[in-house]
This record gives sequence, C-alpha cells and structure tokens, in this order.
Amino acid sequence: MYGKVGVQIMAKMVTSKYTEDWLPVEAIQNGIILLSDQNRVTGVKIVPRNIFILDPDSQNNVLISLRNFYNMLDFEFWLVVADRPVDISVYLSQLQLLYNNTPDPAIRKLISADIQKGNSFMNNNVVDTEYYILFKEKNLEMLQKKVRLLINGLAGCGLSAAQTSNDDLRVILDNFLNGGQTTEFGTVLPL
Repeated sequence: MYGKVGVQIMAKMVTSKYTEDWLPVEAIQNGIILLSDQNRVTGVKIVPRNIFILDPDSQNNVLISLRNFYNMLDFEFWLVVADRPVDISVYLSQLQLLYNNTPDPAIRKLISADIQKGNSFMNNNVVDTEYYILFKEKNLEMLQKKVRLLINGLAGCGLSAAQTSNDDLRVILDNFLNGGQTTEFGTVLPL
C-alpha cells in the first residue's frame, strides 16, 4: 500500500497476529456492535418459517410481500445467514434419567432409540440456521426507527423478528472470522 495511511495499515498488520485486532469493533452492547468510527451495526433476527408447506397462493403472497418489503427499504442492509451449533446435551441427560427411572422395557426401548438419535446429532455437528438483516447507522434514534421498520415490515410478510442480541452478534462475528467453524480457544476446563 502506498501513502501515509497505507504504511500505517501495513504496520498494524505486521505487529498484530490476531484478526480481531484489524477489525474496527470496539464493543458489543445492547444488541449493537459499536465500531471505532462511531457507527453502530445492528438489525433483526428473523424466525424461520417454511412457506413451502402452504398452498401455492399463500406461498406467492408471502414472496410478493417480501419483494415489496425489500423494495421499500431505503437504506443499505445485509442479509446474513449464520449457523449456530445445537447443544442438546441437557436434553440427552434428561432422557438418560428418564431411561434409568423407567421399569417398562417397551418404554425403555423407545427412550434408548431417542438417545441414540440424539447422540448421532451431536456426533455430526448439527447446526441451527439463523437469518438476520443487519445495517449500519451512527444516529441512535434513526437506528431504533430502522429496527422497528424491519420488525413491522417482516410482520406484514407473516414473519416474526426481534432485534439482535449480543449473543446473536457474537455468533455472526464468530462465523465471519472463523469460516463457520466453532472455536474453543481460551476455554477454561475444570480440573
């Protein structure tokens, strides 16, 4: 890179071995990513809905509503799809307790089949796919207005949405930085 700014960027890249140090992320608070340039990134998490179980007319109505909704938005936004690992270990523990406390062999066989199916899910790294619409905004009042617009517009399409949480934003960043692979760096294990 050339020029004073390019030299500064290259110097920072050489001195830091962590990708996170190159990002302009200052903090994640109240469902908002605070950037070093005073911009804020937030959005909504959309609850998935399988429209393909609806009749063809209802499917078309949802698709037309979504097209009109997207065309109505007059600001830059990103559609993001993120995979979040599914943890069913608590559910498997409850099934094991139920299995241990059930004397009926037929019920034990059914519970055992559920435990085996759950273990196969855990061994195959099953993920839950989540959908987001994110945007960037400096003005906090305008940010809140856009979040309400997204939630209400999606409700008009028959979809439920809520503002992103801190955890949602961390999952999105983790997926972006690690290519969707879960990392365990820095995890403290009990002795």
